[in-house]
Amino acid sequence: MAVILVGLIVRARFKNVPIWAIMAFAAFIGIATHVVNTDEIETYVDWDVILFLIGMFSIAAMAEESGLLEYIFSSVIYRARTKRVALYLLTMTFGLLAAIAVNDAVAAMGSVIAVPVAKALSLDPELVVLVLAFSVTIGSTMTPIGNPQNMLIAVQSGVRAPLTTFLVYLAPPTVVNLIVTAYLLDRLYGVRPEPLKAPYRIPEEVIRNRRDAYVSGVSLVTVIALLAVNDYLELRGRPLVRDIGVIPFTVAAATYIASSNPREVIRRVDWSTILFFIVMFIAMAAVWYSGILTPLFQALLPRLSEGVWSALRITAASLAYSQVLSNVPFTALFVPYMQRLGFTGSNALAWTTLAMATTIAGNLTILGAASNVIILESIESRYGVTVSYWRFMKVGALVTLINIAIYLAYMVPLSLILH
Repeated sequence: MAVILVGLIVRARFKNVPIWAIMAFAAFIGIATHVVNTDEIETYVDWDVILFLIGMFSIAAMAEESGLLEYIFSSVIYRARTKRVALYLLTMTFGLLAAIAVNDAVAAMGSVIAVPVAKALSLDPELVVLVLAFSVTIGSTMTPIGNPQNMLIAVQSGVRAPLTTFLVYLAPPTVVNLIVTAYLLDRLYGVRPEPLKAPYRIPEEVIRNRRDAYVSGVSLVTVIALLAVNDYLELRGRPLVRDIGVIPFTVAAATYIASSNPREVIRRVDWSTILFFIVMFIAMAAVWYSGILTPLFQALLPRLSEGVWSALRITAASLAYSQVLSNVPFTALFVPYMQRLGFTGSNALAWTTLAMATTIAGNLTILGAASNVIILESIESRYGVTVSYWRFMKVGALVTLINIAIYLAYMVPLSLILH
């Protein structure tokens, strides 16, 4: 645990040290000190999650490389006629794309076009950067495929029909939060409803490979459809795929041969995140067996409970510890802790609250989510535009507070209705 914390401090000072390297060193310390059993290392890694990530990242890489993601974005923003409408469309488009194409992929694509879009629409670049960061975080909340921590919860928690459960509990408040966040940023930055002098780029111009765009689009739809069918089979008590990571992995495996350049697709897969997850599972196993975090977890969630107090406690733990550990490592530790307390797949409110809170924690500070780091580092290196840590936190704290209130105001009463 100390290695991870020291590593994060080092990374804040020396930005060329990637977070996966810090986590790999933490895993090395756990193995070298025999905190984890070297004969059981492969059992610590949840390979279902790894397959899930490889599959989704492969499809997202093809969608990004072909221009499909930017095409979807451009098709929407092209229709904006005023700055204010453009702001709302930006927020909704980034958010909904993150829900189906993994937030980090949308963050990477958005960071390339954010500043040019801001200039084309005569908007403050800082405003567009914050719109991108907050939108991909909020939007990714509502599906198991939106971000890595949601994938982790969907695979490991045992929650029934994960895609359906996430959408029922999280989709409506996510849409509301995207609209409210756009309104809040509109007010804070004083966006006027001035007409745009010229529309954004013609959508057809951004497609770089039409064949790959079709293949990746069909693949995304297929994954969502198969997850939905799998949920239906589970709810009906029929035979189904228990290890849902196999679904996107299999779809992605089938699409490689259809790609015009499969080597480029595999090169663009976010392998650093895959490696991060593998070594994180080992490092978090070492932290878990050391027992060092158990008292801290017990302070906020001491026992199995239901309803509003459980949701509030899980939310508080997620917001606090995600800023220190980052949301994915925290989730990897908190899922087995909750299971040890007695939470099962039937505790849908608890698991969706964990997914919501660990994700929305990314809106509080720059270090709260990897997507924030991707966006800000890319934009600063490309365009020299930056958002300070304190400026992000000042706006992010307000956004986070409002987001959490809206989610809980919907989720807690819904759980009482459903159960």
